[in-house]
Amino acid sequence: MVGGLSVNDIRLQGIGMTSRRTRERLINRLREQGICDEHVLKIIQETPRHIFIDEALSHRAYEDTALPIGFNQTISQPYIVARMTEVLLSNSPLKRVLEIGTGSGYQTSVLAQLVEQVFSVERIKPLQDKAKERMRQMGLRNVHLQHSDGGMGWPSKAPFDAILVTAAPEQVPEDLLIQLAIGGHIVIPVGQGQQQLKLITRCSETEYDTRIIENVNFVPLLAGTIR
Repeated sequence: MVGGLSVNDIRLQGIGMTSRRTRERLINRLREQGICDEHVLKIIQETPRHIFIDEALSHRAYEDTALPIGFNQTISQPYIVARMTEVLLSNSPLKRVLEIGTGSGYQTSVLAQLVEQVFSVERIKPLQDKAKERMRQMGLRNVHLQHSDGGMGWPSKAPFDAILVTAAPEQVPEDLLIQLAIGGHIVIPVGQGQQQLKLITRCSETEYDTRIIENVNFVPLLAGTIR
């Protein structure tokens, strides 16, 4: 204990380049880029992004950039995390959200502080194990993790109020669309090379409405699992 704080508390709070002042500068940049949901911005500011990356890169945690996390994967830049979260929450409060691609667990942790339950699928087991430990450190108990092929979703837990996908398929997987509740929506990057972030809403059993949000750059959504 130091000054009444545990080592874990101190690590979560951050110092120097991971301090609250550094985080505030990031939030100001996100506002300048058009993020306007104050609840989302507050959660981004309070979430210790530096614990979701290797310690050697922690001094860059609050730069608005993607960073490597191993296995040819990245932790998304804070703007993209904020934008996708803002879009996902724009229609109504959400109870059950499916995330495709746990990765470092950063986006998962942001979602978990804004919705009732997060069901997150990751195909790379070592990444999932690290993410699980980080969420334990944060005391998040409303996240359910599964090691499986993300393109298949999590059928046994469907339907979902919303689905957020953190890797880009060439086409929107049908398996994900049918796991949406009626009125539910999916935020997903689609395409190779030139990718578009899309908001797709399920209007009925067979009808979907699609809106293009903006151009993005994500790692591809791959099939299979890695242990």
